Amino acid sequence: MYVPASFAETDLTALDALIERDNFITLVAVLDGAPHATHLPVLYRRDGERVELRGHFSRANPQSRLSGAALAIVHGPHAYISPGWYPDEAAASRVPTWNYALAHLHGGIELFDEESALAEIVDTLSAHHESQVGGDWRYEHDRDDHRVQLRGIVGFSLTVERIQLNFKLNQNHPVGNRHAVASSLESTGRPYDAEVARLMRERTPV
Repeated sequence: MYVPASFAETDLTALDALIERDNFITLVAVLDGAPHATHLPVLYRRDGERVELRGHFSRANPQSRLSGAALAIVHGPHAYISPGWYPDEAAASRVPTWNYALAHLHGGIELFDEESALAEIVDTLSAHHESQVGGDWRYEHDRDDHRVQLRGIVGFSLTVERIQLNFKLNQNHPVGNRHAVASSLESTGRPYDAEVARLMRERTPV
């Protein structure tokens, strides 16, 4: 991923926040000479600069037979930026753009199909997301019908070797432009726009 120096983020707490906001990632690997992508939720663990993702594929997914190099894309909020929102005198030369935050995590995948490890992933993922929607479904390992479902999935862990954080938030503009854009985003009433505005304000001097 091309990351201009102005937009490069180095604080890994920004990655923590992206994953906490949305752990549904895109996992890309090369299969038979062509890129193959799977979209799926993951469990995230960070200890200092060591980052690991864990999750599971459907056994029918060709990616469930692939270990080795992979790219995980963590998606953050994004928003269209109108050139009419810039108050500076150079506004006539401004063009539309897009502000966004995302991460690319490069590393190696290892696959596993041990029942206990698969059960832990299913239980942890479901508990997390059920709590967010007010549900009460839980994986129950003593139920045969739950355990048999594990035969249809393959687990993976991705040990991250390189992290790229791209937070493109008008950092290459004067401070006045950045505040004006954030205010315009806040006025649209759209949730993603408000999220981008918040990120901009966090990174813009008062």
